[in-house]
Amino acid sequence: MKTYLEIEEFCKLVHLGRDVVDDMIERGALNTKSENGQIYIEANEGSLSVLPNLNNNVSNSNLTEASGGAGLPGESFVEKTIGTILNLHEKVLGAKDETLDALRNENKFLKEALYSMQDLYDEDRKTVDTLTEQLKHAQEEAEFMKRKYKLMWNKAVENYTKEN
Repeated sequence: MKTYLEIEEFCKLVHLGRDVVDDMIERGALNTKSENGQIYIEANEGSLSVLPNLNNNVSNSNLTEASGGAGLPGESFVEKTIGTILNLHEKVLGAKDETLDALRNENKFLKEALYSMQDLYDEDRKTVDTLTEQLKHAQEEAEFMKRKYKLMWNKAVENYTKEN
């Protein structure tokens, strides 16, 4: 798996200045690709190119023999470490995107639920207003019937007392 980093990210990762990295690109020490005017450096290969030469009092032949023909000691460790860091970074970015999608979906769901509750509230308010009007009308009718029966019974009582 080849992982490419933007040149600025690569400079930060390896703690080198942009001019040093540009010089290494010119010498062909770093694998690069260019997309949309941006320069990308292959992280796995590029990370080994920036390791300091360990020729201080040790020849490459002695180093190769001492490490069993594997090249620089720690080479695979650095590769694995950078690869692991990059893989974790990709996973974190993926998890961040998933979290954002989940939050957007939850927000959309909550917004729809809120609109639905608002509609139910509006319908309930209309129902309450209608029932209040009906109750008011029923109370007025009951008052009217009370007055009517009171008058009727008063008249009946008067008629009965006149006959007796």
